[in-house]
Amino acid sequence: MKDLSTYRNIGIFAHVDAGKTTTTERILKLTGKIHKIGEVHDGETTTDFMDQERERGITIQSAATSCEWNKHRLNIIDTPGHVDFTIEVYRSLKVLDGGIGVFCGSGGVEPQSETNWRYANDSEVARIIFVNKLDRIGADFYMVVKQVEEILAAKPVVMVLPIGVEEKFVGVVDLLTEKSWVWSDSSDPMSYTIGDVPEDMKEQVAEWREKLVETAVEQDDTILEAYLDGKTPSVADLKRCIRKGTIALNFFPTYCGSAFKNKGIQNILDGVIDYLPNPTEVTPQPEVDLEGNPTGGFAIVDPDKPLRALAFKIMDDRYGALTFTRIYSGRIEKGDSVLNTFTGKTERIGRIVEMHADSRAELDSAQAGDIVALLGMKMTRTGHTLADPDHPATLEPMVFPDPVISIAISPKDKAGNEKMSVALNKMVQEDPSFHVATDEDSGETIIKGMGELHLDIKVDILRRTHHVDVEMGKPQVAYRETITRQISDTYTHKKQSGGSGQYAKIEYEIEPAEPNVGYVFESKVTGGNVPREYWSAVEKAFKSCMVEGTMAGYPLLDVKFTLMDGAFHAVDSSALAFEIATKAAYRQSIPKAGPQLLEPIMKVDVFSPDDNVGDVIGDLNRRRGMIKSQDAGPTGVRVKANAPLADMFGYIGHLRTLTSGRGQFSMEFSHYAACPQNVSDQVIKEAAERKAKK
Repeated sequence: MKDLSTYRNIGIFAHVDAGKTTTTERILKLTGKIHKIGEVHDGETTTDFMDQERERGITIQSAATSCEWNKHRLNIIDTPGHVDFTIEVYRSLKVLDGGIGVFCGSGGVEPQSETNWRYANDSEVARIIFVNKLDRIGADFYMVVKQVEEILAAKPVVMVLPIGVEEKFVGVVDLLTEKSWVWSDSSDPMSYTIGDVPEDMKEQVAEWREKLVETAVEQDDTILEAYLDGKTPSVADLKRCIRKGTIALNFFPTYCGSAFKNKGIQNILDGVIDYLPNPTEVTPQPEVDLEGNPTGGFAIVDPDKPLRALAFKIMDDRYGALTFTRIYSGRIEKGDSVLNTFTGKTERIGRIVEMHADSRAELDSAQAGDIVALLGMKMTRTGHTLADPDHPATLEPMVFPDPVISIAISPKDKAGNEKMSVALNKMVQEDPSFHVATDEDSGETIIKGMGELHLDIKVDILRRTHHVDVEMGKPQVAYRETITRQISDTYTHKKQSGGSGQYAKIEYEIEPAEPNVGYVFESKVTGGNVPREYWSAVEKAFKSCMVEGTMAGYPLLDVKFTLMDGAFHAVDSSALAFEIATKAAYRQSIPKAGPQLLEPIMKVDVFSPDDNVGDVIGDLNRRRGMIKSQDAGPTGVRVKANAPLADMFGYIGHLRTLTSGRGQFSMEFSHYAACPQNVSDQVIKEAAERKAKK
């Protein structure tokens, strides 16, 4: 049996371009997993193996690999930084025990870092922090530490201090051992010497070490008392306290270095082993029933317990569909039959493989704590639980955001239709934030995603991987509709055509609900005027109508429907009659309830050089953006704003023109807000024209 105390399941996450993939490469080189380091800018990294990743120099899908350090096994997932692919970070964090948050030494806490940090908090993942790129102009370790405190409301515990800054950065001082690590050759991670603290840093090291000790000893009352009595805690005691506080999410050990120049990576690896939890030390996954209600049970990390595993990613490659799976309890063997609790059907495990980016090693079995890929799973999708057929249970499912942008696509030749359909089906299975729909009237295929880049990559994958050449329409915004007024109304459905007829009468109130609740149903019927067995028919019928609003046909949001009273007929009433009455009531009443069009508002974070800030802000104002803040940094200004998605298409090209190619921006969905009248009128007019054409 494997010793789970030597396992570390970790993810590396950060804002785009902070150095996650480069850090992963250096870890793989140091641990002996690879012998030649690949660079992102050369398109030769191990974990960025898709053509699209290598060309664009960004990570698009999370990649899994494993390696060993100091007799410990590390299962590592390198995640994307671009906001359009945050879904990859979310589902990776969901199955990991620990993480390394990478921050750029000059960029600091950037917008995507905030989102990833929030996901990690939600998933209760212990983390260490790595402040990377300290060799860059404008790098400031202490500034980033302060930003972690202020922007992320987190408590960093500084473990090392940098020796030198920018081009003079040569190494770090380990505050626990009070020893310096200095690298002489930036191409060789092993070219370091351990020595004494530089003379000019002794005072600073003493000050930061005292802060470290004071934070650490708070985790153990006995050690704290001894410390207050003047006894200096040993390094082993301090490590034990730091480990306890890190796993409890009380603070985050913070390191620094330069992954590109091979400096500081050993310290991070030691930190992962010393302070991040093994699979048995994290809060067990709660089990839920098929309706999603907690059962009170937990998947205890133990190979001898019944099987509990979570499929967190589907990836299609030349050998078939790979189902990436985290095993929480129990064990699996090649050829085993496991129960998919979502579908209620058993599936047979064809093969078990351990992934190293896009290469693999065959395994005969896997057990609690392992992250492996399974072949042969035909019906398993992201978020499904695999369990022991004799002891079924479901793990807490994943919740994915709705897409905010869509485009129509069509194959350039008719022969490509079926090919495109098969390819899109595979892509939907791989990425839960990517949706495909068919417009019933026009027959067009509509793809929906989290942003322009997201859909751009999907079309690129269609062309290259699946050899389907497609034409794209203009991007469409995912508008929504809601109501602004409360109304009371009544509707009677009566149909007599010989024999038993149909009869249903409902009296109801429709009113705006709280933002983001979707749909609320309540019945206040008393005295049996509408029998209880028909309430669910009313509830479901109204909900099914909300898919299409009455203004421009977009889904209806945030509505409360209250069934007040009604009437039924002992012979002619049925669930179907009440469904028909409810659907007619929807069409009758929603136009009277002050319907309003909503548009997606995006959280926009723009970096601009000092010289161009005025132009950038003026341009955002023209795009109906609301400026939230401006923060001056060492190399430029960060402008935060809220702006409607409809006015942000093609923004990156415009920003580059305004800033001579030096500007950057990221954008993620924030909330829905009411459209101005002129925009609303235009959207309704376009919807009517589309309908007329069909």
